[in-house]
Amino acid sequence: MAVILGIDPGSRITGYGIIQQEGHKLTYLGSGCIQTKVEDFPTRLKLIYAGVSEIITQFQPDCLAIEQIFMAKNADSALKLGQVRGVAIVVAVNLNLPIFEYAARQVKKTVVGSGAAEKYQVQHMVRNLLTLPINLQADAADALGIAITHCHVSQSIFRISGCKLQLAKGRLR
Repeated sequence: MAVILGIDPGSRITGYGIIQQEGHKLTYLGSGCIQTKVEDFPTRLKLIYAGVSEIITQFQPDCLAIEQIFMAKNADSALKLGQVRGVAIVVAVNLNLPIFEYAARQVKKTVVGSGAAEKYQVQHMVRNLLTLPINLQADAADALGIAITHCHVSQSIFRISGCKLQLAKGRLR
C-alpha cells in the first residue's frame, strides 16, 4: 500500500491530489488547490511552500509525483513555473520523500488514452477512474492524474521486471 501525492505546479494555482494505491485499486484521499492571490511572487512561493508542507504533514504520502517542466511560449512563465516546481520539490526532499516526474503528455496518455487530450477530458476520466461523485477543479484533477500516472508506471515496472518486491514508503522492499 502506498500513498501518492500528485502536484500540478502553477504560480497562481497549484493543484494537489492524494491517492492510495493497494495493488490495482486506487482510492481517493483528497485534492484541492493552493491559491495565491497576492501579486508579490516571493510571497506566492512562500504560500506554496507552506501549503505543500501542510498537505504532506496531513496525509503523510510515501512519494511525490510532479509534472515536468515544459517549454512555454512565454519565457517568464516557464521560469516562474520552474520556481514553483522547485519549491514543491524542496519541501518533499526536506521530508525525505522520493520524487517522480512525469511529462504532461504522458499523464494525458495514461489517464485519457491520448497525449493531446484536453483538460476537461482529464477531469472526466480522473473522476471516473476514482469513482468520484463530485466535479473536480481542473488543477486538482491534473494533480490526481499525475498521481494516477505514477501508480500505472510503477505497476508496469513491477510487471515487466517480474518483480516480487513491494513499494513501502516510496521505496522497493
